[in-house]
Amino acid sequence: MGRFVDARVEALPAEALAELESLLDLPDAAVYRWLSGAEQPPVERDTPLLRQIIAFHRHDGPIH
Repeated sequence: MGRFVDARVEALPAEALAELESLLDLPDAAVYRWLSGAEQPPVERDTPLLRQIIAFHRHDGPIH
């Protein structure tokens, strides 16, 4: 998630920053499985921010 944070952290609203911090507190292995597409995230974690991070790393959407 580091490249996403480097590219987007300045533009994230406070609410998204709080959500990002909560993602960073989760076990790395779980978040990696979501980002890699190996597993679907749980409903409570399937948020617009997580989808942005996934798209950023898959290049499904705009990179910048």
